[in-house]
Amino acid sequence: MIRVAILISGRGSNMASIVEAARDPAYPAKVALVLSNKPEALGLRTAAEAGIPTAIVRHRDFASREDFDAEIGRLLAGHRIDLVALAGFMRILTPGFVESWRGRMLNIHPSLLPRYKGLDTHARAIAAGDAEGGCTVHYVVPELDSGPVIAQERVPILPGDDPAALAARVLVAENALYPKALAEVARGLRPKAGG
Repeated sequence: MIRVAILISGRGSNMASIVEAARDPAYPAKVALVLSNKPEALGLRTAAEAGIPTAIVRHRDFASREDFDAEIGRLLAGHRIDLVALAGFMRILTPGFVESWRGRMLNIHPSLLPRYKGLDTHARAIAAGDAEGGCTVHYVVPELDSGPVIAQERVPILPGDDPAALAARVLVAENALYPKALAEVARGLRPKAGG
């Protein structure tokens, strides 16, 4: 069984959708750890209530990004993690850390990559007059939001949409897409010995 760690910074809605999917015995992955850089992240409570181990690694407690990433790496190793899913984790990880998880770290981004990397994706799509927005699950590489695409879901931009309305509809698509994409990746991985 592939052991997954989900990294969050907030409410963890995508985390919760993966946790729910993983309740199915046929799902090819087990959520073995939920880690946040923010102690107040609501998703930590959701994970704990589901019986999933949680951890907090506050970036402000470390002198450098490398030290912060090293502590995350230590926890991932301690929980025998095979696959990392970033789900609203609002920290940019160092290139060395990302490279160490190449092909085994996923992210979900609220746009149809390669369009609108970074922040304010919905406002940018509306301002450009796009007919649709959406979300992308992709492999994480050192360059932000640039890794190979695993799966995408398109969402129409409706007349009168503002960024909040579009974001709400895209989030529904994210919650459906991420567990499916993660399962696809997990089926192609080999678990660590003893996993």
